[in-house]
Amino acid sequence: QVQLVESGGGLVQTGESLRLSCAASGSIFAIDTMGWYRQAPGKQRELVATRAEDGSTNYADSVKGRFTIPRDNAKDTVLLIMNALKPEDTAVYYCHARCFNRDFWGQGTQVTVSS
Repeated sequence: QVQLVESGGGLVQTGESLRLSCAASGSIFAIDTMGWYRQAPGKQRELVATRAEDGSTNYADSVKGRFTIPRDNAKDTVLLIMNALKPEDTAVYYCHARCFNRDFWGQGTQVTVSS
């Protein structure tokens, strides 16, 4: 089992930045990939960025060049650094971990970008 706790959402204006944090606990030694997904009202949940155990990363085209997914100094924490935010980035952001061939999700944190 893996537990994920997100923090750092909020309300910002277009062009500003936010940092999300996701702390994992439990069987963190078995985590293969951690990442972020988001879900806007009326839309399906979509991938934002992922980071594999080997350090490789993957980004949605819509966030490339604006978002990064570094790992914090603690091995069990992954960040989402969001720059140049746009109103279309408004969504609930969910932390995700793949572990033991299962998907684990955080509770979600709201990000709202006003125009």
